[in-house]
Amino acid sequence: MPIYRLHHFPESGNSYKLALMLRLCGQEFEAVWTDFAAGVTRTPEWRAAVNEMGEIPVLEEDGQRLTQTAPILLRLADRFGLYGPQTEEERFEILRWLFWDNHKLTGCMAPWRYLRAFVDAPDPGDLRYLRRRLDDALAVLEARVAASAFLAGPRATVADISACGYLVHAPEEHGFDFARSHPATAAWLDRIRALPGWRAPYDLLPGPRMALRDPARLAAPPQEP
Repeated sequence: MPIYRLHHFPESGNSYKLALMLRLCGQEFEAVWTDFAAGVTRTPEWRAAVNEMGEIPVLEEDGQRLTQTAPILLRLADRFGLYGPQTEEERFEILRWLFWDNHKLTGCMAPWRYLRAFVDAPDPGDLRYLRRRLDDALAVLEARVAASAFLAGPRATVADISACGYLVHAPEEHGFDFARSHPATAAWLDRIRALPGWRAPYDLLPGPRMALRDPARLAAPPQEP
């Protein structure tokens, strides 16, 4: 069996996507904590030694360093025969939703959550911009999972594992009560949580955590667009 090492930091939803996929595929991995908050990934030394793109996560498979979450998910699906496409049409749907998530859903939720929860004084203009785009992406997701059990069809695939990565964190981080605001999304997340082997993000990703900022602000209702 392959030997896996996952370079991560616990708050990283993209790291969680890979940790969850490995868990769902029955694979053990060594978790390698990275001090993202201190800027380690931006140093020339780290980029030369770990990932030239300066990004987390990085998955080592038998010593080979793999980067970019989406192609790694597809590689794992192919290797273990789980959560990947079974037909050409399903492959297209998986890729369609996987790329949409990377560009739209994760692309907005990740910076929104980071600025909202872990930055002392985020720029209100940045938050307003991200919130408008995020609300649109969440509306697309809500409509899709109201009509389909999972993104690419009736069964879970890597598209779902990718899209859930930043949504399963606590409301005090991302600011949404999905059961109230997006009930179909909440039900879809429950279906993902019911997959054999599912674990929550901080159960899979050990290491020092970043402090939540300004508890009073985080307790307030999410900012309206």
